[in-house]
Amino acid sequence: PAFRRFQRGYYRVYLPALAADWLQGPYLYKLYQHYRFLEGQIAILYVCGFASSVLFGLVSSSLVDRLGRKKSCVLFSLTYSVCCLVKLSRDYLVLAAGRVLGGLSTALLFSAFEAWYVHEHVERHDFPSEWIAVTFSRTAFWNNVIAVGAGGTADFFAEWLGLGPVAPFMVSIPLLVLSGVFAVQNWDENYGKKRAFSKTCGDGLKCLLSDRRVLLLGTIQALFESVIYIFIFLWTPVLDPHGAPLGVVFSAFMAASTLGSSLYRLAVSKRYHLQPV
Repeated sequence: PAFRRFQRGYYRVYLPALAADWLQGPYLYKLYQHYRFLEGQIAILYVCGFASSVLFGLVSSSLVDRLGRKKSCVLFSLTYSVCCLVKLSRDYLVLAAGRVLGGLSTALLFSAFEAWYVHEHVERHDFPSEWIAVTFSRTAFWNNVIAVGAGGTADFFAEWLGLGPVAPFMVSIPLLVLSGVFAVQNWDENYGKKRAFSKTCGDGLKCLLSDRRVLLLGTIQALFESVIYIFIFLWTPVLDPHGAPLGVVFSAFMAASTLGSSLYRLAVSKRYHLQPV
């Protein structure tokens, strides 16, 4: 019972944050197009977001450990809320700054929350470490469900209610506020080991270059991600001229992704014994 209460406390903060993130997926390109920007200009905005995510991703672990995991989650809520509010502006430089904030927020989303959970699970509550996988597995399941629902929700506000492509970003803000408020009220603060940033990067680079398999895996992953990013950029301008409901299409993509994950888990289960290689 104590573990389940602890899990629910984590879900109450993390799942609204994930929902806010997914809501912004279907209509980002459409919003920039609505503001009359050219495809090249929109591409630069996308690159600003991706580059920001890479740069802040390098320092996010050290930042989160020094600032505190709870404070970092609250900071995520604040920066992502500002990022959403910025979408109301039609000024190109303001939108570019918003994309940089979005990159910082993404780096925090995928580092601070899980780091807080692992520390609390092991250090404060002393639950068995094997149970961590149970929580993250359920989080992944609900993340998929939320992603599918987010597309339909975004479509409802943008198209059905006629509020336009900026509406999903405004709907994200209450969810981000909710996540931050729950973290402030219910979570205790914890910190990581303070390590020099240069040493952290040096260790990572050493690991990457010393093992050929790690380098190959990283290269394959980078190539795969680059294909995904090209797809993320192009699917809206390809489908939108044909009147496709972008939110519903996004939900279909997320449902297909969920199906792929399920098929993979089934394939490597004891029943079929297929190997990832």
